[in-house]
Amino acid sequence: MFLEQTYHIEELIKRCKAGERKAQELLYKQFASKMLGVCFRYATDKMEAEDMLQNGFIKVFQKLADYRGEGSFEGWIRRIMVHSSIEYYRKHHKMMQVVDIEEAGSETSSNPLATAKLAAEDLLMLIRQLSPGYRIVFNLYAIEGYSHKEIAAIAGITEGASKSQLSRARSILREQVIKLEGKKYGYAG
Repeated sequence: MFLEQTYHIEELIKRCKAGERKAQELLYKQFASKMLGVCFRYATDKMEAEDMLQNGFIKVFQKLADYRGEGSFEGWIRRIMVHSSIEYYRKHHKMMQVVDIEEAGSETSSNPLATAKLAAEDLLMLIRQLSPGYRIVFNLYAIEGYSHKEIAAIAGITEGASKSQLSRARSILREQVIKLEGKKYGYAG
């Protein structure tokens, strides 16, 4: 029986920096499934998410010498995956439709029917249905924790456009949650 030797992350990083292919494979295996989830939030389908993941890991290995051991290694990889996914999206798709804050309109009021009883899969499905611009800004702000200033720099839009994209994305998601909850519980909506 073949047992794969386990390594601490620091040892894997050191071996990867030395160019060891086996260490790179182990590092990839350790983080690939989690990072695929990150990429999938920015992709239009699974195949595109897998392409984003591969491009992201190429960048991880190219930039590994820049990792100084400060903060979480997983967080460092996640940041590269987010930037790589957005870069991939820009290269392969028409970039976001930008709506200025004045044109975004006011957000609709919340319906008490739409409770937090949605399954995570349902919410991710709704997020994936957002237009690309809304989806990217929503993911960067609500999930990754970027500020509007950082989003503006990453996405090549203004801070006001980032705020309006987020506002509109929230509004659309709120409406979709209300519809979904209404269907689940037999209410018309």
